[in-house]
Amino acid sequence: MNYPLIASLVFTLALMPSARAADATPYVLKSTDVVDVRATQLKRDYQLFVSLPPSYEKSARRYPVVFVTDADYAFPLIRSMARRLGTGSHGVEEFILVGLSYAKGDTPEYSRRRDYTPSDTAEKGRVSDMPGRAPKFGESEGYRRFIKDEVFPVIAQRYRADMERKVFAGHSYGSLLGLHIAFTEPAMFSHYILGSPSLWYGKRVMFAREKAYAASHKDLDAKFYFSVGGFETFKPGSRDTRYNTDEDMVADLLEFEALLKKRQYPGLKMETAILADEDHLSVAPVIITRGLKWALPSGKR
Repeated sequence: MNYPLIASLVFTLALMPSARAADATPYVLKSTDVVDVRATQLKRDYQLFVSLPPSYEKSARRYPVVFVTDADYAFPLIRSMARRLGTGSHGVEEFILVGLSYAKGDTPEYSRRRDYTPSDTAEKGRVSDMPGRAPKFGESEGYRRFIKDEVFPVIAQRYRADMERKVFAGHSYGSLLGLHIAFTEPAMFSHYILGSPSLWYGKRVMFAREKAYAASHKDLDAKFYFSVGGFETFKPGSRDTRYNTDEDMVADLLEFEALLKKRQYPGLKMETAILADEDHLSVAPVIITRGLKWALPSGKR
């Protein structure tokens, strides 16, 4: 049963920080649903946050669908951005937005580490943020199958969705999931918006995946928009704390892009942007904005 998505807003009151006004009411995002979905094979429960475009009720047409990871953060952000951009000459085409939630009962960190990563990590010292539960990684293939076999049918049945035009959007670990999908079944999505991909993960396991794919395929029929913040690199001697101190994600992305170009896949279309003055946290909204304009420019239905 669909029900409006409630965006819980917690306000700090002057004298009682944890109090809430007696007559306060939840803020409701219009034209949104929350759909409960059971991941049968994974034996976990998730939710889909769904936002319908402004013209949906007055139109009979089908709309492209944007699926975004880390929905707790990304769903309300992208929904607002889509309406802000509008459908003018510099905007984006209207779309159905589907936010992929974290598993019920899991913290965001625990859920995304497990579901978005393509391999178990060999790094020592990893700890769980859920007491009594060991950290888990490397279940992105099971999560991919959940999206294909159980999420897609729900969206296709409930909404006027153009399932031939599905856009994947992810950031950091979310982009690792996107790359795993692309190297497993490229046609699952028509476009991939891949922000700040964590290519360092698992001793650069995604570089090995790319090599293995190239060894057995002559084409990669996919559209990639890669982007990373200019501060997601090293700058020895700098006092600017926005620079990375552990991983050079800019260098990793440029190396990965060069490898893909070297393959000369006939069907691969790729765009890469390094966004100056942005770090790993601040860059995500900019990447999504640019990625949506790349994938769904207005006037190109």
